[in-house]
Amino acid sequence: VLPAHPGPPDSRPNFIFIFADDLGWGDLGCYGNPDIQTPRLDEMASEGLLVTNFYVCSPVCSPSRTAVMTGHFPARHGIHQHLTRDHEFNLERGMPDWLDPSVTLLTRLMQQNGYKTAHFGKWHLGNTMDAPSPGQYGIDVHYTNCNSDKKLVCPRHESDEVIVNQTIDFIEQHRNEPFYINVWTLIPHATLDPTKEQLAVYDRYAAREPAKSLGFSTPQQVYYSCVTDLDLHIGRLLERLEDLGLSEKTIVVFSSDNGPEDIYFARHSGYGSPGPFRGRKRSLYEGGIRVPFIVQWKGHISPGFIDDQSVIGAVDLLPTFCSLAGIDLPDGYRPDGEDVSEIFTGNTHERSSPLLWEWRGDIFGYTFNRSPMLALRWGKWKFLMNPDKSRIELYDFGTDPLNTEMDNVADRNPEIVERFSDTLLEFSNSLPRGGLSESAGRMDYPMPERITH
Repeated sequence: VLPAHPGPPDSRPNFIFIFADDLGWGDLGCYGNPDIQTPRLDEMASEGLLVTNFYVCSPVCSPSRTAVMTGHFPARHGIHQHLTRDHEFNLERGMPDWLDPSVTLLTRLMQQNGYKTAHFGKWHLGNTMDAPSPGQYGIDVHYTNCNSDKKLVCPRHESDEVIVNQTIDFIEQHRNEPFYINVWTLIPHATLDPTKEQLAVYDRYAAREPAKSLGFSTPQQVYYSCVTDLDLHIGRLLERLEDLGLSEKTIVVFSSDNGPEDIYFARHSGYGSPGPFRGRKRSLYEGGIRVPFIVQWKGHISPGFIDDQSVIGAVDLLPTFCSLAGIDLPDGYRPDGEDVSEIFTGNTHERSSPLLWEWRGDIFGYTFNRSPMLALRWGKWKFLMNPDKSRIELYDFGTDPLNTEMDNVADRNPEIVERFSDTLLEFSNSLPRGGLSESAGRMDYPMPERITH
């Protein structure tokens, strides 16, 4: 770990944080998928660090990204579902229209301490017409799909190439000074529109006649082709870092904002995999919030290190990146996350506090994936319940190596249930209450009248 205070600019690492959209834990070869082709991400894992217990702080986009930027559980900022362009819809759910740009932010801390900052790709931290520009969040250069100086407007099948091109241009311009870059992709979020060339990689999964003659392809072919194209362009980015001699100076992190999609309007391409886990996007079961986490930092991380012990969360990124950059956290700011920089040097991390979730939205798909609305992960335990203490669920991952959340051991561990219940209720009661649905976490809630995401 670097000194507590920044030294000369060239002594501090650069950071590139790549955030895929709706990619599941089981969607990469290095996480055990036998069919999908992700050679560059697999190589990145074989040359660096792969974490098996990494969690985002929400099963959907906007709150997940809020946690990365603030180091806080997103419900503390009133962001507990996706932000839309519709002010009234945001208001109905007790949410602001955007993340407050005046709060402590990872990008601003980097910027204030001499880093050149950039954000390329998806934003989703404020989509209304009057929302602040990403530049108001401590970002020097931004090319996004919302209120940006340069707006990302291209077919989705071209977006990976465009985003990576912008990233490479920025790196080339600032190669001699420290930089922090968010690379937040649009892939593999539906609606996916791969080209014939991209689809051809997976011809073996193409539709059969007569569907093929009518122009149909299979969800597997569509989804896999887009993930493989994403992998291709991440490879281009890593190769350019190598060409510029920046691989040993740059920490590259790859992850996903939540688990794979499972909603009716995405079924044409919704083939993402949560791996062995229960749940998908919008669920607090593992498949909705446990995602890939791969780190490359050549010359610093032992190749092929797999950390299957540390339990890491997206709220840990702000304090960890700041620690690695030698940046002191501001007085009065208390992150929910922890400094886990020791995992970047081959050690494991034991949490001093649990990861916590509150999900106030609906959950689609199979009843099996519909979780309670509060959750906690600490050590070997995963605990879920509703605020009225209905649906009490406790899972011992120490005795379930696949973490399937199938064997509820709550009745066998009353003291642990009581302790975790108190922790979750204290957390829930501390949060803004606007827009809390009485039906959230139930098995019988109705489908919403409208869905905008």
